[in-house]
Amino acid sequence: MLTRRDTLRLLAGAAAVGAAGTQAVPALAAGRVWKVTGASGAGLSSFDTTLKTFMQARSISHASLAVVRKGKLVLARGYNWTADTSFQAGPTSLFRVASVSKPVTATAVMKLVQDGKLSLSAKVAPLLGLSTAGDPRLANVTVLHLLQHLGGWDRDVSADPMFQDRAVAGALGVSLPVSQADIMRYTSKRALDSAPGSKYAYSNYGYMLLGKIIEKVSGMSYSAYVQQKVLAPVKIKRMVLGRSAKSLRRATEVPYFSQNTGTTVLDTSGTVVPAPYGAFNIENMAAHGGWLSSAVDMAKFTTIFDAAGVLTSTSISKMFAKPSIGVNADGWYYGLGWMVRPVTGGRNTWHDGSLPGTSTLMVRRFDGLSWVVLFDQRDDASKLNYSDIDPALHRAADAVKTWPTTNLWTTYGL
Repeated sequence: MLTRRDTLRLLAGAAAVGAAGTQAVPALAAGRVWKVTGASGAGLSSFDTTLKTFMQARSISHASLAVVRKGKLVLARGYNWTADTSFQAGPTSLFRVASVSKPVTATAVMKLVQDGKLSLSAKVAPLLGLSTAGDPRLANVTVLHLLQHLGGWDRDVSADPMFQDRAVAGALGVSLPVSQADIMRYTSKRALDSAPGSKYAYSNYGYMLLGKIIEKVSGMSYSAYVQQKVLAPVKIKRMVLGRSAKSLRRATEVPYFSQNTGTTVLDTSGTVVPAPYGAFNIENMAAHGGWLSSAVDMAKFTTIFDAAGVLTSTSISKMFAKPSIGVNADGWYYGLGWMVRPVTGGRNTWHDGSLPGTSTLMVRRFDGLSWVVLFDQRDDASKLNYSDIDPALHRAADAVKTWPTTNLWTTYGL
């Protein structure tokens, strides 16, 4: 059976077929009010219609969408379907972007490589002081392996250590919350699931290690380096790392919703909490899933790859180069922080993200179109697939007859 992530990878860049989210609005939507905020150029109503249909079918409270065409921000929207009007999402509202954080981390690593401070062939274990006693093959893992998910950790074989807080605490005899250093000690004691460089296996842990490498090489905190060297040059100032506890939610940050609960991993109290607020530790996930961003800021981030600037053209090419294992059977591959599908006329690149309370997607299309969509929910009673937003947005873009010349960047300080 395909996972949500696998389904999205298959769909992105492929021809969009079928209808998305046309089911009747669930009964629990009673009392909700639809409100759209932000701005849009003329002729882009297909995007608004798509978001309304998608959100109302799934009873999603808040979302944001930003669309870029040939470097210009042509749509910046907040969408709200809620009975609680005390918070209204807008184009600059902050959302947890989950794994859309990975392209940000990969860009920071490539910036260090570009500046001559790090090599893609550098061995990770000596760089971070990781013990190889658990598996001597760990000594062969390189920075490039981590970027391309070729490090040898396979969450389909062994549990993802980024979500195993209690196991880590129990094995090491430490108290909750566990630290990144604890996770590294715990995982280094375990055997790899495959030889480094031999198999693609998506690894959150590998990207957590990249965050630690950024800190070690730069002499700065992970967030400070990213903010100063990657985001500031393109005028992005709102992006910050997320925090787990609901009490630490930022003023412009959306609330998160899930049907699920879990026992907190933030302390030893055993308290059952809403899944988005303590069932996982987002502080430890900084480099692989921890950023808060608005849709317009993430859309601005995509422009880094349109032309030389933060990165040189050579570095950009390396970001999208094929890994040593080549293209997979479904016609795409994982570059450096981006999923890549070669298509007629160029390539489509993208990344999705998913955590309890969060579903996100960032797409760069071969024809100069990019978009970022952020939701504050990933599950609901409808049981509809959230990855359906991918083909739906491709259809919305293809439905546009004449693209506006609008450019909204300065409206949002970018």
